[in-house]
Amino acid sequence: MLARAWRRLGLALGLTLWSGLGVGASTLDPTLDASPEPFLFGITPVFMVDQTRFLAGFGPYLEGRLGQPVRFVRRKSYTEITDMLLGGDLDAAWICSFSYVFNRASLALLGIPIFKGEPFYQSYLIVPASDGDTKGYQDLNGEVFAYVEPRSNTGYLYPRFAINQLGKDANAWFRETFFTWSHQDSVLAVADQVADAAAVDSYIWEVLHLGDPGLTDRTRVVSGSPKFGFPPVVGGTFLKDDVRARLAEALLGMDRDPEGRRLLDLLHLDRFMAPREDIYDGISEMIQAVMPGGE
Repeated sequence: MLARAWRRLGLALGLTLWSGLGVGASTLDPTLDASPEPFLFGITPVFMVDQTRFLAGFGPYLEGRLGQPVRFVRRKSYTEITDMLLGGDLDAAWICSFSYVFNRASLALLGIPIFKGEPFYQSYLIVPASDGDTKGYQDLNGEVFAYVEPRSNTGYLYPRFAINQLGKDANAWFRETFFTWSHQDSVLAVADQVADAAAVDSYIWEVLHLGDPGLTDRTRVVSGSPKFGFPPVVGGTFLKDDVRARLAEALLGMDRDPEGRRLLDLLHLDRFMAPREDIYDGISEMIQAVMPGGE
């Protein structure tokens, strides 16, 4: 417990400037009273297209509703963030659906984003716009493929499941694979023809298409997967019940608050909905198919 407390203190004091971003004046103010204990919220570069503007407002928004300072802690991968949640080094995080389902016995589902009226997203298979022949994973044998990261549902789990459904070995299907560590970079890898194909989050591709159509127009969406439960905000192993309730209330009320509405609009989200476990059943089934006994 003491070691965990020291790690949390180091995160609170040392990682508030994780990328030099202004994430809210109160978040970065060195004169901020050390009491109460900071709330540590984990993020990765994988999910959001524009973290800077969103976090600049999201920090103060949460602080006003939690009654304590908020620190954002960024790590490269969902695995790192999830391990920190499980170890008590973070209070909450916005993680991938795969990471949540894989560890849901130890994590608390707090809020699920609604995008275009639904709590769902898909895995888009994309290729360069110049590729008019590829119709699916069956056409990608021997090609170079860009995965997002090992705990990405749309960018790793689903493409491996799709290949598995072809009766093929995903480890041998492509000539070469690599991780980009963000959906945006996977789109760029295909647009620049560094990769012959990639699997990306449909939400990220759609948001990129709104803001940077010059990038997405250099790719072609070949197909979309079945719909899966959207990446949720979850509470960590040691998050206290009263704080958990306040965080859930803050998320679920964003669409009814002017500042919350502004923040949701930055992400092109409608609102957050209350926890609903069944929308993640498809991911659980894929885990069992691709990683038997792994969940």
